[in-house]
Amino acid sequence: MKKILLFIACALGMSACEMTGGKQEAIQQERDSLQRIINEKDMELDDILSIFNEVQEGIRRINEAEGRVTIADGNPENASSRDVIRDNMQFIQQAMKQNRDLIAQLQEKLDKSSIKNTKMQKTLESLQSQIETQAARIQELEASLAEKDALIESQGEAIAGLSNDVASLTEENKQKTETVKQQDKELNSAWFVFGTKSELKEQKILTGNDVLKSDNFNKDYFTKIDIRYDKDIKFYSKSAQLLSTHPAGTYQLVKDKQGQYELHITDPQKFWSVSKYLVVQVK
Repeated sequence: MKKILLFIACALGMSACEMTGGKQEAIQQERDSLQRIINEKDMELDDILSIFNEVQEGIRRINEAEGRVTIADGNPENASSRDVIRDNMQFIQQAMKQNRDLIAQLQEKLDKSSIKNTKMQKTLESLQSQIETQAARIQELEASLAEKDALIESQGEAIAGLSNDVASLTEENKQKTETVKQQDKELNSAWFVFGTKSELKEQKILTGNDVLKSDNFNKDYFTKIDIRYDKDIKFYSKSAQLLSTHPAGTYQLVKDKQGQYELHITDPQKFWSVSKYLVVQVK
């Protein structure tokens, strides 16, 4: 009887052990399942928060770029300022597009997420509002820059036109100055020639006893001078006689140390008032 009771007790003990082991295994499986769900939600939450942070960083960088544009816009005529404006506006456009794409991606994740968090949705809406406000401000900035570019271009065209006018006037004044100088030079030009009687006749400067009576005398035989500066003329001869008419008292015909004649014109205006051609006969 004792053996039978002992056998029954052992059998009941083994059965209790088997039931306890099965229950523990079920509990462990449930724990593992819950842990996987927690891990998945943590990953999902990390992904969402990462996008949130990326959007906020994008907004910050756009604000910085906008500030650089505003500063550079204070001196739009400067070439380096225009480069800063162009580069930063290009960056802003790219960053704005990226932020909108991230917001759309974030909204899609929140819609599909098993995490229903009202605070996150409100944060997302706040970010969307910031982006739209930023976009409106950037649009105003672009319009202002476009207006200034048009003004600068218009001013550039006006300046170019003025530059062309100045260049044209400068050239015109230069031509007028050259014309005046040429006219002045012609007004103060005179010609002289000296030679023997036969040489002067050969060039038809002297015809009989008349000087410059023929219209076809050789003008190339004369030397051109400026009466304002050329007041002394050497004849390299010990005999010299003025054949052309010039007022007395306006010149001196003297000899140098070698006994050769030279002419000193003391009153050029009066001397050349009768004739602009000086003819001297030498031997």
